[in-house]
Amino acid sequence: MERCGWVGDDDLYRAYHDTEWGVPEYDSRALWEKLVLDGFQAGLSWITILRKREAFRESFQGFDPDLIAGWGAAEVQQLLANPGIVRHRGKIEATISNARVWQQIEAEQGFDRYLWGYVGGAPLQNRWARLDDVPAFTEISTAISKDLKKRGFKFCGPTIVYAFMQAVGMVNDHLTTCPCHDEVAKLGHRSGVL
Repeated sequence: MERCGWVGDDDLYRAYHDTEWGVPEYDSRALWEKLVLDGFQAGLSWITILRKREAFRESFQGFDPDLIAGWGAAEVQQLLANPGIVRHRGKIEATISNARVWQQIEAEQGFDRYLWGYVGGAPLQNRWARLDDVPAFTEISTAISKDLKKRGFKFCGPTIVYAFMQAVGMVNDHLTTCPCHDEVAKLGHRSGVL
């Protein structure tokens, strides 16, 4: 058995694949952080974001959405001057407004319950044999994207949302030839957030 073909030889990427990617995440704040980082990835490779993730966490105060929701122009300028992160004004400003959307959803029902509700509270168990079989987006990722956008969330298209769903274990998209597939599938049998 061998790892999913997208991993390559980078040690950081391998560690991410082996220990984090596809593992079900049920924490509201952690889910928001990952969705924001996937938005920053738009137009870039995930390894670029992964290499900058600790700088992102430091710069965005641990991705505390309640703190970030109160940020304004001064914080945007500070972040635009930070070479440790992706310095894209639109994505930085979107992170601030997305924090406000997170607050609304969290107050209504919990961001975790909101997202996991789309898959019935437990990971969807896919059985892809080849990378070519894995979709770029699905009806579910499209529905989540559409609703998030309606609420004011930015940088959350169907493809970004599906990459997020894969990363946080809402779907198990490890290939069946990957040793992580069965391990992640076992984690999916525990009760979710619903």
